[in-house]
Amino acid sequence: MHPHIEDYALIGDLQSAALVGRDGSIDWLCLPRFDSPACFAALLGSKDNGHWRLAPRSSEARAHRSYRGESLILDTVWETPTGRVKVTDFMPQRDVQPDVVRIVEGLQGRVEMRGVLRLRFDYGRVVPWVRAAEGCRVAIAGPDSVWLRTPEQGHTYGKDLSTRSDFTVAEGERTAFVLTWHPSHEPRPDQIEPFGALEDTLEDWQAWSARCRYDGPYREAVVRSLITLKALTYAPTGGIVAAPTTSLPEKLGGVRNWDYRYCWLRDASLTLNSLLSAGYLDEASAWRDWLLRAVAGAPDDLQIMYGLAGERRLPEYEVPWLTGYCDSAPVRIGNGAVDQRQLDVYGEVLDSFHLARTAGLPAEPHAWSIQRSLMEYLESNWRDPDEGLWEIRGPRRHFVHSKVMAWVAADRAVKAMEANPKLGGELDRWRAMRNEVHREVCERGYDDERGTFTQSYESRDLDAATLLIPRVGFLPGDDPRVRGTIEAVRRELTHEGLVRRYTTDGGSIDGLPGGEGTFLVCSFWLADALRMSGRRDEAAQLFERLLSLRNDVGLLAEEYDPAAGRQLGNCPQAFSHIGLVGTAFGLLDGSEAD
Repeated sequence: MHPHIEDYALIGDLQSAALVGRDGSIDWLCLPRFDSPACFAALLGSKDNGHWRLAPRSSEARAHRSYRGESLILDTVWETPTGRVKVTDFMPQRDVQPDVVRIVEGLQGRVEMRGVLRLRFDYGRVVPWVRAAEGCRVAIAGPDSVWLRTPEQGHTYGKDLSTRSDFTVAEGERTAFVLTWHPSHEPRPDQIEPFGALEDTLEDWQAWSARCRYDGPYREAVVRSLITLKALTYAPTGGIVAAPTTSLPEKLGGVRNWDYRYCWLRDASLTLNSLLSAGYLDEASAWRDWLLRAVAGAPDDLQIMYGLAGERRLPEYEVPWLTGYCDSAPVRIGNGAVDQRQLDVYGEVLDSFHLARTAGLPAEPHAWSIQRSLMEYLESNWRDPDEGLWEIRGPRRHFVHSKVMAWVAADRAVKAMEANPKLGGELDRWRAMRNEVHREVCERGYDDERGTFTQSYESRDLDAATLLIPRVGFLPGDDPRVRGTIEAVRRELTHEGLVRRYTTDGGSIDGLPGGEGTFLVCSFWLADALRMSGRRDEAAQLFERLLSLRNDVGLLAEEYDPAAGRQLGNCPQAFSHIGLVGTAFGLLDGSEAD
């Protein structure tokens, strides 16, 4: 039995991340980057595919966990019949190599502990050769090498292709385990001092969190979401991954299992808005600069997603030796949607640069030439069908959201030239395009009979992405067509008050079998639309319900199953936490889209 997705907490060092279960087991870790092969892959298979459990030996032990203040340092306090003990897990922001540190501290009495480490490189497939060397255990296989430093007083031994440590911790005692990865052809990595690293890491996170300028009733949730977004940032480039995991299912036992360890352009403007609203200008600037590098080149080569450093080739394949989370196969590495045509990304990119300009981020000299090139391409191609925001693996359609985002692209380009005519561009043509797109969407993407915008032209299907229409400024929130869309979504796309992306019954829309849970960011969009249509109290009620779906340490996955009361999909999901931050700020100041 796999733990529930919400049983996991996140630790990370701004280049990779690990998931730590309530049972004290690290079941997912990719090193040295978010998208590297996992050395702990029990999350998607069994314990034999790699994990590291550190917990009391007593079967009666009970755990309570929390993050230490406004940081990403995880404290788990265990209550046992013989005493209390705390395990502190964190990853220091690295200088060179990545480290995972686990500190055990006796709080009361005496507690017998056991550590079980199973390293399995290449997503749980490769069993390394383990030997003792220089006071450490060293595991090597191919390009990967891991050094484990264990306490001197602990009894460390090998058993069943694992490394085990048995020791007792008494009140007032502290001991530490440090796991360090490095390339196997290089000399032994430098050792960190774990207790000093803990103090430095706590100071770093608390100083970062203190910069948040949100001062409202939801500060704890907002700061935790911003910390999560920061943890999903690949510091060397500024890119932000959608999630640190792959193939956590959108339905238990289903096949909707995707690799989210990449950077999506569709998240760009919403991510920027969250960072700018909270006062994190450096992070926003780094994300903007990543975006500039990623989209540079021929506009017809624009992709919907890129690797952490802007890599373009993300081939998708399956790993048959992993059975999948709760037998949800296949497990996929890479993402074939990278080759899809999604015209909405042009609008999201242009909107991102608009947000950066209005926030006063220093302009890059080549930024406008890139935007102008993208705009000129979109002028000639916005009328084409595409796969849409949700990466539908079925026939291309004229998705309403894609057309709305084409309007956004033209609108932001027009605003840029009106503010600075010296930029240069086709102002009159772009105004004409903006008007034409608006007129066409209102004529072909709106169902007069039901009073709602639809998923695509000449379709009766609905799409939660149309809830973004007031947020991007296409129509005001109190427009009858917006209000009708809100009511239609609530009537046809909600399950126990939470919003699904679109109808998936029978796979008639997206070409895939089976269904999925409610999509959490869509429920945040509904709260935003309610607020912007004048129904602030309803928006606040929905927002507070969404807050209640977070796990015990404040994390949200991609989706939620109201019937089972479980989170679903990759976790933690940047899109969900971006939605939380955006809705919290909207409820705080009541502002609407520009």
